[in-house]
Amino acid sequence: MPTDHFANDPRTNLERMEAGDLYIADDPEIAHRQQRAVRLAARYQAVYAEDAEAAQPVLAELLGSVAAGAHVRPPLYVDYGSNITIGARTFVNFNLTALDVAAITIGEDCQIGPNVQLLTPTHPLEPGPRRDKLEAARPITIGDNVWLGGGVIVCPGVTVGDDSVIGAGAVVTKDVPAGVVALGNPARVVRSL
Repeated sequence: MPTDHFANDPRTNLERMEAGDLYIADDPEIAHRQQRAVRLAARYQAVYAEDAEAAQPVLAELLGSVAAGAHVRPPLYVDYGSNITIGARTFVNFNLTALDVAAITIGEDCQIGPNVQLLTPTHPLEPGPRRDKLEAARPITIGDNVWLGGGVIVCPGVTVGDDSVIGAGAVVTKDVPAGVVALGNPARVVRSL
């Protein structure tokens, strides 16, 4: 008989997810929100192909918040979109994967290279709960005037401080302070700016 991980928890899996607690992604409302994101991301890409300016209202509907002057080049891959905030004048290049089970906040004046991944989901290390499909998420915060080079991966719960640069291909597993350059896997600070 499968383990009932939520025997004493009356909340829905959606409510657990939104609280940042362990949940199982079998809630119909979760599926509905994910399908909404797929539909809007596809519409954004299709409209953008004809007229980038005309696509902006679709992007605004998909994401939680997009400030003035921000530009996102499709394709864009998200879990929900509604948990993503992008600051003013930020540029996002092709193929951003932003798994926004928890909040993803991108500051103002950022440069996000192609193929960047912002990954908030986490899974248990223990094999049993992972087999039972438990998951959770931790928020990601990208400060103002940050440059994430092509192919950067930012892991759950990470904050990148204002004015920092993350070199192409780096895997950011822990917080990066403001005003530094970090490179590698795992990303390490190599100099101050």
